[in-house]
Amino acid sequence: MRERNKVFHLAIPCKDLDETQQFYEKLGCTLARRYDDRLTFNFYGDQVVCHLNPESIDKKPKIYPRHYGMTFLEKEEFNILLQKAEEQNLPFFQKLMVRFQGRREEHLTFFLIDPANNLLEFKYYHDVEMVY
Repeated sequence: MRERNKVFHLAIPCKDLDETQQFYEKLGCTLARRYDDRLTFNFYGDQVVCHLNPESIDKKPKIYPRHYGMTFLEKEEFNILLQKAEEQNLPFFQKLMVRFQGRREEHLTFFLIDPANNLLEFKYYHDVEMVY
């Protein structure tokens, strides 16, 4: 299990700082720092840095192999985020679905797409032991 004294860090490209800031704040992330070339967010306890690099934007994003996100251990928290995404009219890449239905690793998942075409997956496993 994760140690509380460690924070995961992810750096991704963005094409516009203002658009990116609006998206992540609507998602519930807190802006930690803003510079001329990057934004740093508290992404549910981890650090996501969006570097201004319009040339690196994936023009035709696909779920595999590259996406990132959050796995919720509490279904209520997952549902709250899903509701927030819907209420904020955040762009869905893939609406809510069930993966591996009927199997032990069954989970709920949905994907959002940020303004730079980065894909974010949010999921909840019915069996917490299947998270890892």
